[in-house]
Amino acid sequence: MGISREKIRAAPPENKPPAWGSADLGSIHFGFDDSIGGVNQINQRTFIKRTTQGLAGLAVAPAALAKPLGQAEHSAQPTAKPVATFSVVGFDPRTGDLGVAVQSKFFAVGSVVPWAKAGVGAIATQSYANVSYGPDGLERLAKGQTAGETVKALTSADKDRRLRQLGIVDAKGNSASFTGGGCHQWAGHIEKSNFCAQGNILTGREVVDAMAASFEQSQKQAKGGLCDWLADALMAGQDAGGDSRGRQSAALLVVRKNGGYAGGNDRFIDLRVDDHKTPIIELHRLLALHKKIHHRAHANPPKG
Repeated sequence: MGISREKIRAAPPENKPPAWGSADLGSIHFGFDDSIGGVNQINQRTFIKRTTQGLAGLAVAPAALAKPLGQAEHSAQPTAKPVATFSVVGFDPRTGDLGVAVQSKFFAVGSVVPWAKAGVGAIATQSYANVSYGPDGLERLAKGQTAGETVKALTSADKDRRLRQLGIVDAKGNSASFTGGGCHQWAGHIEKSNFCAQGNILTGREVVDAMAASFEQSQKQAKGGLCDWLADALMAGQDAGGDSRGRQSAALLVVRKNGGYAGGNDRFIDLRVDDHKTPIIELHRLLALHKKIHHRAHANPPKG
């Protein structure tokens, strides 16, 4: 099933993304605005040098990302490396499974982007990720807010929302996404029943289009489980171009009531490829291994 172009949302031209001073021309392309034509080019060495916190800032002090980016320093320049990525958030109404699949040219993207809780919803927070969107969003969903209401509430309260990207699916299959006008190009999203696909610093809109088409086809065929639909959609996005900077890490999170180890939690599948030349291929290998080890759980899913 194809994806109608009117369903695709690109970043609104309300703000320009943070820009650095003079830079060498290179392989990384960031849009000054929301037009696909205008680009600001800097090389990877310059980019890494001027965004010094990177993963260290995420791993050591994730709470810092929950604060407005300008709170600590009165500067328009962001203080953390953007989690430039593409992701798909989904729900399987047959089983009640909820999950997120994500890939990025970013070390250990699974430690930042995916959040989910069985019977509640699933969330992907990316770009200059506000990690508080994860727990705060799940709390709002648990209290009865829809995916759309939750996206609106989270972004409205965030003064740096222009730098954020967010995708949410609730336990009823409602989906909602947000792409701030300051996300680096190409950035945009698609919202459909039971899933949403979003990405930034992509080769183009064809990436989210391909992810959406793949998920819809998998859902229509009803083969495999949500884990397969998500992983296959991720591969389709990569085949369509993926992250314009390249590949490094990927993750797959699927939650199911009592689906974790010995039924002690809901983390049915929690796979991470933190640093790999072909992370999505490796993610598929790990998923195949998970199916062999947990054959009974995959062969006898619950009924939603």
